[in-house]
Amino acid sequence: MSEITAEQVAHLAHLARIDLSPEEIDHLTADLVQIVDSVAKVSEVATPDIPATSHPMPLTNVFREDVVRPSLTVEQALSGAPARDGDKFRVPAILDEE
Repeated sequence: MSEITAEQVAHLAHLARIDLSPEEIDHLTADLVQIVDSVAKVSEVATPDIPATSHPMPLTNVFREDVVRPSLTVEQALSGAPARDGDKFRVPAILDEE
């Protein structure tokens, strides 16, 4: 069990300029104790011979074959465009043209 007290939480709240009620201080104290205890448990088993992991299961990338399939023609894709410039959509400029 960690040694976090309600007085320490109240002091930190004061330093951070956070106005907490006594009930909030009690609630946060219990939460912080639980967090610190959980971190201590993880620290007990996290030894140098155990590699750090970002995911509990090994991940591999799955790629599909890049196969050309039928798709829209340029005319079909641009048929509903409000404005076009040749084979491209025309959109309003959002940056200064310098």
